Amino acid sequence: MEENLLTPTDVFDALPDPVLALDSGRAIFFANKAGKELLGEAIEGEDISMALRQPVVLSLADAALAGKHPEPGEIKISRGTVQIFEIQATPIHGNERIKALISLKNNTRIKQADEIRSTFVANVSHELRSPLASLLGFIETLQGAAKDDPEAREKFLSIMENEASRMSRLIDDLLSLSSVEVDEHVQPREPVNLIPLLSGVVNVIQAQAVKKGIRFISDFPEHLPNIPGDVDQLTQVFQNLLENAMKYGRPESEIQIKIIVDHQLSENSASHVMVRIRDQGDGIPSKDLSRLTERFYRVDKARSRELGGTGLGLAIVKHIIGRHRGRLEIDSEEGVGSTFTVFLPTFES
Repeated sequence: MEENLLTPTDVFDALPDPVLALDSGRAIFFANKAGKELLGEAIEGEDISMALRQPVVLSLADAALAGKHPEPGEIKISRGTVQIFEIQATPIHGNERIKALISLKNNTRIKQADEIRSTFVANVSHELRSPLASLLGFIETLQGAAKDDPEAREKFLSIMENEASRMSRLIDDLLSLSSVEVDEHVQPREPVNLIPLLSGVVNVIQAQAVKKGIRFISDFPEHLPNIPGDVDQLTQVFQNLLENAMKYGRPESEIQIKIIVDHQLSENSASHVMVRIRDQGDGIPSKDLSRLTERFYRVDKARSRELGGTGLGLAIVKHIIGRHRGRLEIDSEEGVGSTFTVFLPTFES
C-alpha cells in the first residue's frame, strides 16, 4: 500500500510563521502559505526587495547569501494595521537552487504588551511621585520653619493626610486591577441577585448623597433571574459607577437606577440583565467617551484628583464586566448627564 508522505512544501506550509526561500540572485524561489498570506500570492519569482522594501531586509538577505549568519532584525509591515516582525536570515549550503531562508516571527502582541507595561509603570510612577513630593516637602517644613507653629502644623498635617489617602486609594485600585486580571479568563458562576446587591450599594453611599442633596430613584422588576457572578466584584462595579454618578452629578439632582431583563437583545444574542445608571451631571465630551475605560485616563484631571479619583476605577469596572462575559455602554450629552449601562448574561445564556 502506497504511503502518503509529506513533501517539503507541505511541511513549510504547515508552519505558522512566514518563510521565504531565496535563490542566489535574491529572488524568492519559494514562499510558504503564511508568507503568501502576508505578502501576496504572486511573490514567488520576485526579488525580495519588491516584497519587503526595507533596508534591513536587503542587508540580512545579502549577508545570508554571502554565507554569513547575521543577527535578527525588526521590521514593520502595514496591512490595514501595523504588525511588527522579527526577521531572521539563514544561509543554506549544499542546495543548488535555494541559498538562503528568510523567516518572519510576528512579535506584535509582545511589543504591544511591552509598550502597555512601560506606559503603565510610567503612569504609576507619575501618580505616586506627586503626592510623595508633597509629603516630603511638608515633612521638611514641619521639621524646620513650621516646627513651632501650631496653626501651620495643623494645616500641613491635614494636607499630608489627604495626599497619603490618595496614595492608599491608588495602591488599593492597583491591587484590585491586578487581582481582576489574574482571574479574568475564569467566568464566575455563583448565583447573584442584583436587586439586593444594588440596594446594599445605595445604602452604603446614601449618607454621601444626602450631603449633596442627590436622590436615588430605583426602578427594579418584581422578579429578577439570578446571574452567574462574583458578589464582591459586582458590588465593586456598581459602587464605582454610583459613586461616579454622585461625584459628577449636580447638587439637588437625581440618579436613576433601572434594571431591565431582556430575554433576547437580537436574533443572535442571549438573555441579559441590563443595569442602567443615569445621572444629571455636566456630561462627557463625545471625544472622550471611547477612552474612559483606559487606565489613568481622566476627562478633567484636576477635578478628578480633587474628588479623590485615581483614574483606574472604570478600567477595573471594564475588566470585571469582561470577566462576567458582559459589556459596558456609555452614553452622554454635555449639559444633560451620562448613562452607564451594564449588560450581564443570565444562567440561560
